Amino acid sequence: MCGIFAYLNYLTPKSRQEVLDLLVTGLKRLEYRGYDSTGVAIDSPDNENIVMVKRTGKVKVLEEAIQEHFSGGEYSKPVLTHVGIAHTRWATHGVPCERNSHPHRSDDGNGFVVVHNGIITNYNDVKTFLAKRGYEFESDTDTEVFAKLVHHLWKTHPTYSFRELVEQAILQVEGAFAIAVKSKYFPGECVASRRSSPLLVGIKTKTRLATDHIPILYGKDEKKLSPDQDIRPHGQSRELPVLPRSESTSEFMPLEEKEVEYFFASDASAVIEHTNRVIYLEDDDVAAVRDGTLSIHRLKKSLDDPHAREITTLKMEIQQIMKGNYDYFMQKEIFEQPDSVVNTMRGRVRFDGNAIVLGGIKDYIPEIKRCRRLMLIGCGTSYHSAVATRQLLEELTELPVMVELASDFLDRNTPIFRDDVCFFISQSGETADTLMALRYCKQRGALIVGITNTVGSSICRESHCGVHINAGPEIGVASTKAYTSQFISLVMFALVMSEDRLSLQQRRLEILQALSNLADQIRAVLQLDSKVQELAKDLYQHKSLLIMGRGYNFATCLEGALKVKELTYMHSEGIMAGELKHGPLALVDDSMPVLMIVLRDPVYVKCMNALQQVTSRKGCPIIICEEGDEETKAFSSRHLEIPRTVDCLQGILTVIPMQLLSYHIAVLRGCDVDCPRNLAKSVTVE
Repeated sequence: MCGIFAYLNYLTPKSRQEVLDLLVTGLKRLEYRGYDSTGVAIDSPDNENIVMVKRTGKVKVLEEAIQEHFSGGEYSKPVLTHVGIAHTRWATHGVPCERNSHPHRSDDGNGFVVVHNGIITNYNDVKTFLAKRGYEFESDTDTEVFAKLVHHLWKTHPTYSFRELVEQAILQVEGAFAIAVKSKYFPGECVASRRSSPLLVGIKTKTRLATDHIPILYGKDEKKLSPDQDIRPHGQSRELPVLPRSESTSEFMPLEEKEVEYFFASDASAVIEHTNRVIYLEDDDVAAVRDGTLSIHRLKKSLDDPHAREITTLKMEIQQIMKGNYDYFMQKEIFEQPDSVVNTMRGRVRFDGNAIVLGGIKDYIPEIKRCRRLMLIGCGTSYHSAVATRQLLEELTELPVMVELASDFLDRNTPIFRDDVCFFISQSGETADTLMALRYCKQRGALIVGITNTVGSSICRESHCGVHINAGPEIGVASTKAYTSQFISLVMFALVMSEDRLSLQQRRLEILQALSNLADQIRAVLQLDSKVQELAKDLYQHKSLLIMGRGYNFATCLEGALKVKELTYMHSEGIMAGELKHGPLALVDDSMPVLMIVLRDPVYVKCMNALQQVTSRKGCPIIICEEGDEETKAFSSRHLEIPRTVDCLQGILTVIPMQLLSYHIAVLRGCDVDCPRNLAKSVTVE
């Protein structure tokens, strides 16, 4: 969940001050991935050492430290070739402090420095191995062992290239990681790799690339460590896998001239202002830049390996990752939802012909219709989007639909069959639990469908087919527009599955008509912002909030409660209204804030029963109801009215007041809206 950003210029004059500015700007774009501590590493003016600056806190603190220590003088002189690496951290090993901040170094002389995202699960074994050889550790992190391991290999095998040293170190570590490594012994070089954690390479040149692909290299020579260098636990094979050595790679230079800049980043948002040409690395890829040449090597060769990595052109615009006139990214993203839901449907829903085409899964629809069951798997907000659409999927597909939390799904070793269809829902497409569940199901022969917001993400690449939700970049840690776009994507899938069912045509037409009006209705709900703000002023000093509903709106209760917890640090609970009398009713009194969703749908009478149970216990419920529903409003202390829509789309309109409420409460409580404590946007650790 950390953010990695590295920059390399080759024969492109840049001062160290410009490099530092680039690194800091890149970290600002990645700050949603972690904001406990930050750090950068660049070459010293004499090119003989590496200078590191690390600070606890947000990127702004690091920026101030850099301005204080590195202004003018030698740092303003241009250099033709330089490598800088930077990192923003979400703590997993060791408390947030400067000594645990990245980059981490191999020795007092800063021979090798590393930035890392993920967890090295066998770091204790590596640490013990290195401690016996005289290495002393200065942090509590798992990352430091990697820097020292590379240093140990360099001393033991002085003829190895920089890439080979990093490759041999990677073979010795286990877990999930993305890394970028820099060394004073190999000036002008950078090596990066990934395993189950996102990493991409951005390429910027003055001339058009000669090819849109970078060959994957295996080489002819072979080299492996001697058995006494194997540091994996006893009981495992002591002989290392054969690691191919490649010959000179200059012939693979993909440029017409050698002036080039490279960017290594955890997310495309960090590079889009510099270049829109990127390569998404796959697991066990090792990307190395030497003499301006980018080469990509594979640690493990498999039969289905492609021969090259494609250079992708990003469709993202820099304006999409800027706040504009809004105070916070989350606020901007809430108000973007009228456009984001339209973008999700654009080119797919044909209202004039009442047809839907999902190009990413079109060829697989016959197979899906023959399946045993549908499984929807996700975490957090993505899980709630599955809960929100399960009832409609059951109705329109007439298939059993299971909704699973990815972490619990893996803990249970759930039986998976070859005729299952498994949907994996993730905004980032890199969520570790969801990705592990995907691989579990794929190994057992199920059809894998990805629902993501990030082209080129791991889930996107590893699925058999899928739907890109097209919500646009989402920077705020608490997901908003991605939720409603995931919701719409699953509704569209349900409509595709029922297109040949005559008995369901009236229902489909009703939903399609509601979809055509959805953007305008969302705009109407957003006009409640001032009323929601006033409501927040009455609630923000309370310690708890109960949110109740049932049917299609139960998912809104779960998602609303999650948003309140994420942003305000207030306890909040989403309660199925039908379960009220089985326990939660004990919490209701005249001081407990209760928010209830009561709409004119098939469960209206049951929701009214729950509402009356609350009021008879002196509860003063706040109600979300339909416009003009005077009967329901009579039971409320305060109310928010939303436009009427078809029952299965109510959850899109009812969740927006909950997003606004959590936002306004967070502002009133002085919380950081975009970067809630202890959380990060892309959860790449289990």
